[in-house]
Amino acid sequence: MPPDIDHLHQPILTVARKDVATLDQTLTIRQALDAIRSQGVGEKIVYFYVVDEENRLVGVLPTRRLLTSNLDARLSDVMITRVVAISSNMNVLEACEMFVMHRFLAFPVIDEEKKILGVVDIDLLTEEAFDIAEREQMDTVFETFGFTITQIRDASPLKAFRFRFPWLLATITSGTICALLTSQYEATLAQSIILAFFLTLVLGLGESVSVQSMTVTIQALRSIQPTLKWYLKAFGREFLSAALLGVGSGVSVGMIVLLWFGNALSGFSIGFSIFLSITAAAIFGLSVPTVLHALRLDPKVAAGPVTLALTDISTIFFYFSVATALL
Repeated sequence: MPPDIDHLHQPILTVARKDVATLDQTLTIRQALDAIRSQGVGEKIVYFYVVDEENRLVGVLPTRRLLTSNLDARLSDVMITRVVAISSNMNVLEACEMFVMHRFLAFPVIDEEKKILGVVDIDLLTEEAFDIAEREQMDTVFETFGFTITQIRDASPLKAFRFRFPWLLATITSGTICALLTSQYEATLAQSIILAFFLTLVLGLGESVSVQSMTVTIQALRSIQPTLKWYLKAFGREFLSAALLGVGSGVSVGMIVLLWFGNALSGFSIGFSIFLSITAAAIFGLSVPTVLHALRLDPKVAAGPVTLALTDISTIFFYFSVATALL
Protein backbone atom coordinates (compact mmCIF):
# COMPACT_ATOMS: atom_id res chain seq x y z
CA MET A 1 0.00 0.00 0.00
CA PRO A 2 1.48 3.43 -0.90
CA PRO A 3 2.59 5.27 2.24
CA ASP A 4 0.60 8.43 1.38
CA ILE A 5 -2.73 6.62 1.80
CA ASP A 6 -1.95 4.48 4.84
CA HIS A 7 -3.98 6.83 7.01
CA LEU A 8 -7.15 5.96 5.07
CA HIS A 9 -7.12 2.56 6.75
CA GLN A 10 -6.84 3.93 10.27
CA PRO A 11 -9.83 3.34 12.60
CA ILE A 12 -12.47 6.03 12.29
CA LEU A 13 -12.24 6.75 16.01
CA THR A 14 -8.81 8.28 15.45
CA VAL A 15 -10.42 11.20 13.59
CA ALA A 16 -13.88 11.30 15.23
CA ARG A 17 -14.83 14.35 17.30
CA LYS A 18 -15.91 13.78 20.89
CA ASP A 19 -18.22 16.79 21.24
CA VAL A 20 -21.39 14.87 20.49
CA ALA A 21 -24.71 16.62 21.17
CA THR A 22 -26.99 14.06 22.83
CA LEU A 23 -30.46 14.55 24.26
CA ASP A 24 -32.65 12.24 26.33
CA GLN A 25 -35.69 10.94 24.45
CA THR A 26 -38.04 11.78 27.35
CA LEU A 27 -37.37 15.52 27.10
CA THR A 28 -39.77 17.94 25.47
CA ILE A 29 -38.57 20.38 22.83
CA ARG A 30 -38.70 23.18 25.43
CA GLN A 31 -36.62 21.17 27.90
CA ALA A 32 -34.17 20.18 25.18
CA LEU A 33 -33.62 23.83 24.18
CA ASP A 34 -33.06 24.76 27.83
CA ALA A 35 -30.56 21.92 28.20
CA ILE A 36 -28.70 23.03 25.07
CA ARG A 37 -28.50 26.62 26.33
CA SER A 38 -27.22 25.56 29.73
CA GLN A 39 -24.71 23.00 28.49
CA GLY A 40 -23.53 24.76 25.37
CA VAL A 41 -22.69 22.95 22.12
CA GLY A 42 -19.96 23.23 19.54
CA GLU A 43 -20.41 25.47 16.53
CA LYS A 44 -20.22 22.49 14.15
CA ILE A 45 -23.27 20.71 15.56
CA VAL A 46 -25.80 20.01 12.79
CA TYR A 47 -27.63 17.01 14.27
CA PHE A 48 -28.70 16.23 17.82
CA TYR A 49 -28.64 12.55 18.68
CA VAL A 50 -31.39 11.18 20.90
CA VAL A 51 -30.54 8.46 23.43
CA ASP A 52 -32.51 6.26 25.82
CA GLU A 53 -32.02 5.74 29.56
CA GLU A 54 -29.05 3.43 28.86
CA ASN A 55 -27.42 6.05 26.62
CA ARG A 56 -28.06 4.03 23.46
CA LEU A 57 -28.74 5.82 20.18
CA VAL A 58 -32.46 5.69 19.30
CA GLY A 59 -32.95 8.66 16.97
CA VAL A 60 -31.60 11.80 15.36
CA LEU A 61 -33.00 15.33 15.48
CA PRO A 62 -31.86 17.79 12.79
CA THR A 63 -31.40 21.34 14.07
CA ARG A 64 -34.17 22.67 11.82
CA ARG A 65 -36.72 20.19 13.18
CA LEU A 66 -35.69 21.02 16.74
CA LEU A 67 -36.29 24.73 16.17
CA THR A 68 -39.60 24.40 14.32
CA SER A 69 -41.37 21.71 16.37
CA ASN A 70 -44.02 22.36 19.03
CA LEU A 71 -42.33 23.26 22.31
CA ASP A 72 -44.44 20.74 24.26
CA ALA A 73 -43.74 17.82 21.92
CA ARG A 74 -41.46 15.08 23.19
CA LEU A 75 -38.26 14.27 21.35
CA SER A 76 -39.38 10.65 20.97
CA ASP A 77 -42.35 11.88 18.91
CA VAL A 78 -40.48 14.21 16.55
CA MET A 79 -37.10 12.49 16.16
CA ILE A 80 -36.11 10.45 13.11
CA THR A 81 -35.88 6.85 14.28
CA ARG A 82 -34.09 5.49 11.23
CA VAL A 83 -30.53 6.53 11.99
CA VAL A 84 -27.59 5.85 9.68
CA ALA A 85 -24.49 5.46 11.83
CA ILE A 86 -20.85 4.54 11.35
CA SER A 87 -19.60 1.48 13.18
CA SER A 88 -16.54 1.96 15.35
CA ASN A 89 -14.99 -0.94 13.39
CA MET A 90 -14.91 1.09 10.18
CA ASN A 91 -11.86 2.92 8.88
CA VAL A 92 -11.48 6.41 7.41
CA LEU A 93 -11.93 5.23 3.82
CA GLU A 94 -15.19 3.45 4.64
CA ALA A 95 -16.43 6.58 6.39
CA CYS A 96 -15.73 8.60 3.25
CA GLU A 97 -17.83 6.13 1.30
CA MET A 98 -20.71 6.65 3.76
CA PHE A 99 -20.70 10.39 3.02
CA VAL A 100 -20.78 9.71 -0.71
CA MET A 101 -23.60 7.14 -0.41
CA HIS A 102 -25.91 8.95 2.02
CA ARG A 103 -25.02 12.65 1.54
CA PHE A 104 -25.47 13.52 5.22
CA LEU A 105 -23.52 16.30 6.91
CA ALA A 106 -22.43 14.16 9.84
CA PHE A 107 -22.58 10.61 11.19
CA PRO A 108 -22.47 9.31 14.77
CA VAL A 109 -19.88 6.64 15.51
CA ILE A 110 -21.37 3.83 17.61
CA ASP A 111 -20.20 0.61 19.23
CA GLU A 112 -21.93 -2.78 19.15
CA GLU A 113 -24.35 -1.68 21.89
CA LYS A 114 -25.36 1.42 19.90
CA LYS A 115 -23.65 3.76 22.36
CA ILE A 116 -22.24 6.90 20.74
CA LEU A 117 -18.45 7.14 20.84
CA GLY A 118 -18.00 10.20 18.66
CA VAL A 119 -19.10 11.99 15.52
CA VAL A 120 -17.54 12.67 12.11
CA ASP A 121 -18.69 15.55 9.92
CA ILE A 122 -18.35 16.51 6.29
CA ASP A 123 -15.86 19.30 7.03
CA LEU A 124 -13.44 16.75 8.42
CA LEU A 125 -13.64 14.33 5.48
CA THR A 126 -14.48 16.41 2.40
CA GLU A 127 -10.87 17.21 1.57
CA GLU A 128 -9.91 13.57 2.09
CA ALA A 129 -12.69 12.37 -0.19
CA PHE A 130 -11.67 14.74 -2.99
CA ASP A 131 -8.03 13.68 -2.66
CA ILE A 132 -9.03 10.03 -2.94
CA ALA A 133 -11.19 10.63 -6.00
CA GLU A 134 -8.53 12.65 -7.81
CA ARG A 135 -5.72 10.22 -7.01
CA GLU A 136 -7.68 7.12 -8.00
CA GLN A 137 -8.94 8.70 -11.22
CA MET A 138 -5.37 9.44 -12.30
CA ASP A 139 -3.97 6.08 -11.19
CA THR A 140 -6.77 4.03 -12.78
CA VAL A 141 -5.89 5.28 -16.27
CA PHE A 142 -2.26 4.27 -15.89
CA GLU A 143 -2.94 0.99 -14.06
CA THR A 144 -5.12 -0.18 -16.94
CA PHE A 145 -2.04 -0.07 -19.15
CA GLY A 146 0.14 -1.90 -16.65
CA PHE A 147 1.94 0.61 -14.47
CA THR A 148 1.21 3.16 -11.77
CA ILE A 149 1.70 6.90 -12.01
CA THR A 150 4.12 6.78 -9.08
CA GLN A 151 6.44 4.55 -11.09
CA ILE A 152 6.84 6.95 -14.00
CA ARG A 153 6.62 10.30 -12.24
CA ASP A 154 10.03 12.01 -12.62
CA ALA A 155 11.48 8.79 -14.09
CA SER A 156 14.26 8.88 -16.66
CA PRO A 157 13.37 7.82 -20.24
CA LEU A 158 15.19 4.52 -19.77
CA LYS A 159 13.41 3.77 -16.50
CA ALA A 160 10.04 4.70 -18.01
CA PHE A 161 10.81 2.36 -20.92
CA ARG A 162 11.61 -0.47 -18.48
CA PHE A 163 8.27 -0.04 -16.72
CA ARG A 164 6.11 0.44 -19.79
CA PHE A 165 7.53 -1.81 -22.49
CA PRO A 166 6.88 -5.22 -20.84
CA TRP A 167 3.17 -4.48 -20.75
CA LEU A 168 3.23 -3.34 -24.37
CA LEU A 169 4.69 -6.76 -25.14
CA ALA A 170 1.58 -8.29 -23.58
CA THR A 171 -0.55 -6.24 -25.97
CA ILE A 172 1.67 -7.18 -28.93
CA THR A 173 1.43 -10.86 -27.98
CA SER A 174 -2.36 -10.81 -27.66
CA GLY A 175 -2.65 -8.84 -30.91
CA THR A 176 -0.52 -11.40 -32.71
CA ILE A 177 -2.66 -14.25 -31.35
CA CYS A 178 -5.78 -12.38 -32.49
CA ALA A 179 -4.25 -11.95 -35.96
CA LEU A 180 -3.45 -15.68 -36.13
CA LEU A 181 -7.01 -16.53 -35.07
CA THR A 182 -8.44 -14.16 -37.68
CA SER A 183 -6.30 -15.76 -40.40
CA GLN A 184 -7.90 -19.11 -39.61
CA TYR A 185 -11.28 -17.63 -40.53
CA GLU A 186 -10.20 -16.03 -43.79
CA ALA A 187 -12.85 -17.89 -45.75
CA THR A 188 -15.59 -16.81 -43.36
CA LEU A 189 -14.47 -13.19 -43.59
CA ALA A 190 -14.38 -13.35 -47.38
CA GLN A 191 -17.86 -14.87 -47.46
CA SER A 192 -19.39 -12.15 -45.28
CA ILE A 193 -17.69 -8.77 -45.60
CA ILE A 194 -20.19 -7.40 -43.05
CA LEU A 195 -18.10 -9.05 -40.32
CA ALA A 196 -15.16 -6.75 -41.08
CA PHE A 197 -17.32 -3.65 -40.59
CA PHE A 198 -18.26 -4.53 -37.01
CA LEU A 199 -15.09 -6.22 -35.74
CA THR A 200 -13.73 -3.04 -34.11
CA LEU A 201 -17.08 -2.36 -32.45
CA VAL A 202 -17.27 -5.86 -30.99
CA LEU A 203 -13.71 -5.66 -29.67
CA GLY A 204 -14.44 -2.26 -28.11
CA LEU A 205 -17.55 -3.53 -26.34
CA GLY A 206 -15.67 -6.47 -24.84
CA GLU A 207 -12.79 -4.31 -23.66
CA SER A 208 -15.14 -1.73 -22.11
CA VAL A 209 -17.00 -4.34 -20.08
CA SER A 210 -13.81 -6.08 -18.96
CA VAL A 211 -12.32 -2.78 -17.72
CA GLN A 212 -15.54 -1.95 -15.87
CA SER A 213 -15.64 -5.35 -14.14
CA MET A 214 -11.92 -5.24 -13.40
CA THR A 215 -12.17 -1.77 -11.83
CA VAL A 216 -15.05 -2.80 -9.56
CA THR A 217 -13.21 -5.98 -8.53
CA ILE A 218 -9.96 -4.17 -7.73
CA GLN A 219 -11.86 -1.67 -5.58
CA ALA A 220 -13.49 -4.55 -3.69
CA LEU A 221 -10.17 -6.35 -3.20
CA ARG A 222 -8.77 -3.29 -1.45
CA SER A 223 -11.08 -3.72 1.53
CA ILE A 224 -11.81 -7.45 1.76
CA GLN A 225 -9.97 -10.75 1.84
CA PRO A 226 -11.55 -12.77 -0.99
CA THR A 227 -12.82 -16.26 -0.26
CA LEU A 228 -14.37 -18.93 -2.47
CA LYS A 229 -17.81 -17.97 -1.12
CA TRP A 230 -17.19 -14.32 -1.97
CA TYR A 231 -15.97 -15.22 -5.46
CA LEU A 232 -18.96 -17.43 -6.24
CA LYS A 233 -21.35 -14.73 -5.06
CA ALA A 234 -19.53 -12.08 -7.08
CA PHE A 235 -19.39 -14.43 -10.08
CA GLY A 236 -23.16 -14.94 -10.03
CA ARG A 237 -23.82 -11.21 -9.74
CA GLU A 238 -21.32 -10.32 -12.47
CA PHE A 239 -22.58 -13.07 -14.78
CA LEU A 240 -26.17 -11.86 -14.56
CA SER A 241 -25.12 -8.26 -15.12
CA ALA A 242 -22.97 -9.24 -18.09
CA ALA A 243 -25.78 -11.35 -19.56
CA LEU A 244 -28.13 -8.35 -19.45
CA LEU A 245 -25.46 -6.10 -20.96
CA GLY A 246 -24.76 -8.73 -23.62
CA VAL A 247 -28.42 -9.11 -24.56
CA GLY A 248 -28.95 -5.34 -24.71
CA SER A 249 -25.81 -4.69 -26.77
CA GLY A 250 -26.29 -7.75 -28.98
CA VAL A 251 -29.87 -6.86 -29.84
CA SER A 252 -28.94 -3.23 -30.52
CA VAL A 253 -26.07 -4.08 -32.87
CA GLY A 254 -28.05 -6.90 -34.48
CA MET A 255 -30.86 -4.46 -35.30
CA ILE A 256 -28.34 -2.03 -36.80
CA VAL A 257 -27.01 -4.81 -39.07
CA LEU A 258 -30.54 -5.80 -40.06
CA LEU A 259 -31.64 -2.24 -40.88
CA TRP A 260 -28.38 -1.38 -42.65
CA PHE A 261 -27.78 -4.52 -44.70
CA GLY A 262 -31.14 -6.28 -44.51
CA ASN A 263 -29.37 -9.48 -43.45
CA ALA A 264 -31.11 -11.04 -40.44
CA LEU A 265 -28.72 -14.00 -40.16
CA SER A 266 -25.63 -11.77 -40.05
CA GLY A 267 -27.35 -9.56 -37.50
CA PHE A 268 -28.11 -12.57 -35.29
CA SER A 269 -24.57 -13.92 -35.68
CA ILE A 270 -22.93 -10.64 -34.69
CA GLY A 271 -25.42 -10.01 -31.88
CA PHE A 272 -24.98 -13.49 -30.41
CA SER A 273 -21.18 -13.23 -30.54
CA ILE A 274 -21.44 -9.89 -28.70
CA PHE A 275 -23.48 -11.60 -25.99
CA LEU A 276 -20.81 -14.31 -25.59
CA SER A 277 -17.85 -11.91 -25.68
CA ILE A 278 -19.35 -9.48 -23.15
CA THR A 279 -20.17 -12.31 -20.77
CA ALA A 280 -16.63 -13.67 -21.06
CA ALA A 281 -15.15 -10.17 -20.67
CA ALA A 282 -17.00 -9.61 -17.39
CA ILE A 283 -15.84 -12.98 -16.06
CA PHE A 284 -12.22 -12.14 -16.98
CA GLY A 285 -12.60 -8.74 -15.33
CA LEU A 286 -13.64 -10.45 -12.10
CA SER A 287 -11.41 -13.52 -12.20
CA VAL A 288 -8.03 -12.14 -13.30
CA PRO A 289 -7.65 -9.60 -10.43
CA THR A 290 -8.93 -12.20 -7.95
CA VAL A 291 -6.39 -14.81 -9.10
CA LEU A 292 -3.56 -12.28 -9.07
CA HIS A 293 -4.56 -11.22 -5.56
CA ALA A 294 -4.58 -14.86 -4.45
CA LEU A 295 -1.06 -15.26 -5.91
CA ARG A 296 0.03 -12.18 -3.90
CA LEU A 297 0.67 -10.19 -7.07
CA ASP A 298 -0.47 -6.60 -7.52
CA PRO A 299 -3.82 -6.78 -9.35
CA LYS A 300 -3.90 -3.02 -9.92
CA VAL A 301 -0.93 -3.23 -12.28
CA ALA A 302 -0.95 -6.69 -13.82
CA ALA A 303 -4.71 -7.15 -14.21
CA GLY A 304 -5.15 -4.53 -16.95
CA PRO A 305 -2.94 -6.00 -19.70
CA VAL A 306 -3.82 -9.60 -18.85
CA THR A 307 -7.58 -8.95 -18.73
CA LEU A 308 -7.60 -7.00 -21.99
CA ALA A 309 -5.48 -9.63 -23.73
CA LEU A 310 -7.77 -12.49 -22.71
CA THR A 311 -10.83 -10.43 -23.63
CA ASP A 312 -9.55 -9.65 -27.12
CA ILE A 313 -8.60 -13.27 -27.82
CA SER A 314 -11.94 -14.64 -26.61
CA THR A 315 -13.85 -11.96 -28.55
CA ILE A 316 -12.11 -12.86 -31.83
CA PHE A 317 -12.73 -16.54 -31.16
CA PHE A 318 -16.44 -16.12 -30.44
CA TYR A 319 -16.96 -13.63 -33.27
CA PHE A 320 -15.63 -15.80 -36.03
CA SER A 321 -16.66 -19.17 -34.60
CA VAL A 322 -20.31 -18.11 -34.40
CA ALA A 323 -20.10 -16.62 -37.89
CA THR A 324 -18.53 -19.80 -39.31
CA ALA A 325 -21.26 -21.93 -37.75
CA LEU A 326 -24.18 -19.78 -38.90
CA LEU A 327 -23.17 -18.04 -42.14
